[in-house]
Amino acid sequence: MARSLVLAAAQTGSVDDGDLRGIEAAAQAMLDEAARQQVQLLTFGELFLTPFFANQLVEDFDRWFLHDAHPVLLGLREKARRHGIALVLPFAERARDGYYNSAFVYDGDGREAGRYRKTHIPAYFPTEGPGGTGSYEKFYFTPGARLETYAVAGTRIGVQICNDRLYPEASRALALQGAELIVMPIAFSTYADPAQRSSIWEIPLRARAYENGVFVLACNRVGTEGPRHHLGRSMVVDPRGMIVTEAGTEAPELLTVQVDLDAVPAARKKFPWWRDRRPDLYGPLVGDA
Repeated sequence: MARSLVLAAAQTGSVDDGDLRGIEAAAQAMLDEAARQQVQLLTFGELFLTPFFANQLVEDFDRWFLHDAHPVLLGLREKARRHGIALVLPFAERARDGYYNSAFVYDGDGREAGRYRKTHIPAYFPTEGPGGTGSYEKFYFTPGARLETYAVAGTRIGVQICNDRLYPEASRALALQGAELIVMPIAFSTYADPAQRSSIWEIPLRARAYENGVFVLACNRVGTEGPRHHLGRSMVVDPRGMIVTEAGTEAPELLTVQVDLDAVPAARKKFPWWRDRRPDLYGPLVGDA
């Protein structure tokens, strides 16, 4: 019998004013629609509850960060629990020991399976041209300290947030811990080079899926937010590196698809990286050199 799982990426739109009530209402509506489509596991995009504030240097940034017991987070968790949906819930986390780019992981019964904190924090210089704002995440976020997998929805998943997806070592570490699915909440902008940015969007998503024999569930933001244009194109990639389904580039959308988790061991049998890898040669990856 196939191990089927209905996945969803809640591709949300731009956030201009930071009105949490409106953002929460839209997210609640997406969870209701996911229930109607019998979704079993859903993710929202990176920092979807706020504007992408890290594209500018603003000292008064506390307002974008939420404590982990914030009513909006608890309300979304409860909505997902009532619908029996396992949930990856990204947010800007204000913790006692720092500010993090985080995601709660909940099972369908509302149980907290874990919390992932983005481990690879980028910073990019601004460039000339419309949308070339750069990114200053290192001014805002403390890097997370762990790569873990979580048992939810009858499978084991890993989470990588946006920039994390560009580091194949981290994806491989999750696969070695038994992940069959890597969930990737993202806020990918075209910056000042739409042609290049659009062309490379799918490359790391497909590569991480293929080289590890995992499903990738990537959820991006969509639309224009100030000078930023978010690409959309949330997608699901199968363990062979093939795009199963893809969202559009213009509007918010609930992207859903049913997958067969038995495709994971089948792909790994055809491409047995676990058998042929040579960790004895990979010392420079983790050494001091």
